[in-house]
Amino acid sequence: MKILILGGTVFLGRATVEAALERGHEVTLFNRGQSNPNLFANVESLVGDRDSDLSALQGRKWDAVIDTSGYVPRIVRKSLEALREAVEHYTFISSISVYANTEKTGTDEEDAVGKIEDETREDYASEAYGPLKALCEQTAEEIMPGRVLNIRPGLIVGRYDPTDRFTYWPVRVARGGEVLAPDNPELPAQVIDVRDLAEWNIRMAEERKTGVYNATGPEKPFALGKLLDESRKISGSDATFTWVPEEFLLEKEVGPWMELPMWIPSNMEGIGQGLMQVSVAKAVQDGLSFRPLEDTIQDTLAFAAARPADHEWRAGMKPERESEILKAWKEK
Repeated sequence: MKILILGGTVFLGRATVEAALERGHEVTLFNRGQSNPNLFANVESLVGDRDSDLSALQGRKWDAVIDTSGYVPRIVRKSLEALREAVEHYTFISSISVYANTEKTGTDEEDAVGKIEDETREDYASEAYGPLKALCEQTAEEIMPGRVLNIRPGLIVGRYDPTDRFTYWPVRVARGGEVLAPDNPELPAQVIDVRDLAEWNIRMAEERKTGVYNATGPEKPFALGKLLDESRKISGSDATFTWVPEEFLLEKEVGPWMELPMWIPSNMEGIGQGLMQVSVAKAVQDGLSFRPLEDTIQDTLAFAAARPADHEWRAGMKPERESEILKAWKEK
């Protein structure tokens, strides 16, 4: 199968290329050539810009396209208008952030998506991110009706994760000592290893599956305490965990999700705890499977260990800030 990947050199795109090659497919990349341009030396790479220069796609045909880099409907529309006669099947990587009610547990693909008043917005951070992804899905179906697969991942984790949102925990636990942990050990969590998502993406494209699928895991959420316990066991560290209630963390202005990754307070505006308790029954029925959490932790630790010592973390609590909060909690 000939597969065109829009993006393809960062995290999920990278893993998707690797999965496609492992399954014997012929891969073409289309991107600006700015991130890891020499990553896949034996893969055809077309250089262009989804907003201003799609000329490299003209006169070509592929069996499927996988879009790992679409965020706003205008850009998605441009790409699909250039590709609708050139491809048979289109996969759009969306997000579970599309849902209007992020407090609900067990959200499935039939639940309503969020909306924004100004649908031409392109500042896709914060509250606009999910609704814009939903509009991208609708745009794709409008242009290629009956040929679109919309995949809505949760928190994607593992090797080459640039966000550090999951990586923080295995690395912090491996460092040892007293670890500040949010709320309680039973806090629900869902993540999907990038390799599991990428391999399933390719199989779904092979089968020309269409429609909408949530894609996170495992099927039943695990407890955040399990992630910390497994990280300690795998790293062999002497870490101990101090679970600090959310009321105190909020009082100390600890930032959810980014400063203290995977923590969503019960009253957080715009993002609810339901995003860590989503139904993936439909995807599981169509073959989505999950490697053990231990494998993801080991792979994440190996990846993190290979990064430069001066790596600038994009998420996670700084050691001095952690010590400050722990000291204040003990003195309370």
